[in-house]
Amino acid sequence: MDEAIFPRNFLKRYPRATRGEGCFVYTDEGKRYLDASGGAAVVTIGHGVEEVARAMADQASRLAYVHSSQFHTEVAEKLARRILLLAPEGMRLQGRVFFTSGGSEATETALKLARQYWLERGEGKRFRVLSRLQSYHGSTLGALSVSGNVRRREPFAPMLPEWGHIPPCYCYRCPYGLRYPECNVQCADELNGLLERDGSEDVAAFIFEPVVGATLGAVPPPDGYVQRIAEICRQHGILLIADEVMTGMGRTGKPFAVEHWGATPDMILVGKGIASGYAPLGAVIVAGHVAETISRGSGAFLHGYTYNAHPVATAAGNAVLDYIERENLFARVDVAGNEMRAALEPLRKFSVIGDVRGRGLLWAIEFVQDAKTRKPFPPDARIASRIQGDALEEGIMTYPIQGCLDGLHGDHILLAPSFTITSSIIQMLAAGLETAISALEKSHLAGIGGSSARG
Repeated sequence: MDEAIFPRNFLKRYPRATRGEGCFVYTDEGKRYLDASGGAAVVTIGHGVEEVARAMADQASRLAYVHSSQFHTEVAEKLARRILLLAPEGMRLQGRVFFTSGGSEATETALKLARQYWLERGEGKRFRVLSRLQSYHGSTLGALSVSGNVRRREPFAPMLPEWGHIPPCYCYRCPYGLRYPECNVQCADELNGLLERDGSEDVAAFIFEPVVGATLGAVPPPDGYVQRIAEICRQHGILLIADEVMTGMGRTGKPFAVEHWGATPDMILVGKGIASGYAPLGAVIVAGHVAETISRGSGAFLHGYTYNAHPVATAAGNAVLDYIERENLFARVDVAGNEMRAALEPLRKFSVIGDVRGRGLLWAIEFVQDAKTRKPFPPDARIASRIQGDALEEGIMTYPIQGCLDGLHGDHILLAPSFTITSSIIQMLAAGLETAISALEKSHLAGIGGSSARG
């Protein structure tokens, strides 16, 4: 009985999923839902791909587990080699891949790796990892420390160090009230300002999401932003960590989002799409100069997890990549992404739509009381959750987030469907969202506020 499970939310009733097929999830009540968010931007190849399950079962029957302090396996080595070939060219030479069980572990690994890198170089005073407000890098305490998600940080603030955050790159609600390109990406220069004001002598790294995922809602930076951030990190001699847990493995139309702007980080965090949800798996791609510093120094990374490079999980990763390559799904992302853009743009006709944004197959719709003033709804209206509920009535699963403006105000839904989504399913998605948004607009204009039209 599901009463034995500790739920994410005790106030919510969860349907019981029984199977998945393609872009759809089915429940024990016989309902079918279009998984338009890929769970949490996880599912890339679709549900129910039998060859992935067979690859995992075959690996489990031969070797299910060994500890990474005792053995390496060919299945993990193979996946590491393939991921390095997908990484930006500047990271491939002597690069290494450290496997984890998910994105939060990948962040934790990168933080400790950055610290040990500087210790090996004899610069033990470097430990701070700077980041951005309205960012999210994971739920564990270390990852939450560098996250700028106000709402998720607040309950645990006494347990979290504050190492420094700069404003987000959020053109729709520019923190400086400027417009691109006249702004000259001032939000990027704020990193330089912080380093010059506070000093960079104790700074180990800067971590950022090239395209901000759930917290802001699929916010891509303007051209020049990522390049400027990378330049500032080089000038100050600090490491650059790209959190691609949500955007990596093809989600934005390239294997990694930083490639849209020609940037080469020192580390890339991977998760979610690396195994398309078939197994818990994450990774840190480590550039050669970082790995070499440790290999030629102490020779040992003082870090590890029980399930590092798990054979069955890495078998899933290989099988997912096999499927992506055979079906040419990375190329499919651009095609489907353009179709998503065309299908979602007409939703701007509603006055409650503030912005429709994204890249590839990562999209968000932000809701406002008035499109002209961009005034957000009051938090207690719970608009994102309301849209989620009404969309579910239409058979559409979305990912709702509240607080994109300041951690409390601002509602949006995230859309991140499988790379296998078809034109007809995209139209189904748009039609379901239009029905849900139309109901919101009618009740809003009638003065009902955030109450559900479905009673």
